[in-house]
Amino acid sequence: MFTDEERKQLLNLAEASIRYGLIHQRPQPIILTEYPERLRQPGACFVTLKRHGNLRGCIGSIEAHRPLVEDVAHNAWAAAFIDNRFPPLASSELHELELDISVLTSPKPMCFSTESDLLAQLKPGVDGLVIEDEGCSGTFLPSVWESLPKPADFLCHLKMKAGLPPDHWSNTVQISCYQTESFGETLS
Repeated sequence: MFTDEERKQLLNLAEASIRYGLIHQRPQPIILTEYPERLRQPGACFVTLKRHGNLRGCIGSIEAHRPLVEDVAHNAWAAAFIDNRFPPLASSELHELELDISVLTSPKPMCFSTESDLLAQLKPGVDGLVIEDEGCSGTFLPSVWESLPKPADFLCHLKMKAGLPPDHWSNTVQISCYQTESFGETLS
């Protein structure tokens, strides 16, 4: 668990990177020594932006491949400006922008023999999933359970997000599970 101060530092960094991106069209540069050791460790996160309760951008990393503070700065900028589902964020949209950071645990492969076996293992509201099969992949954060609370619906929509048919199943499908620590704020 992150302390309140660490959470605040990460949220401030995400906001600063978005504001920096409005002017410079890139993420805010990071000076690692300005952050505590724990936040400089490799970490993976997703940054989700909402405006008036509607998704406005979401970009993240599944695997830790750079210091957490760099991942937060990059993913906040990317969610605001290069999520291809939305136009780049305009400065007029900063008002009432909801910013959420989800820091992921390392994904662990799940063991199952059938789709029913997999569904029985899922923990709604807790598990994030990664699906991979036939060159397709996708992920849902645990927060997606809020809109898809039934395991079968969650998995069906995840398959479609990955580009697979909703009834897809094969003996080569791979599913990994992770959890998140999520926190956020509304910008003013």
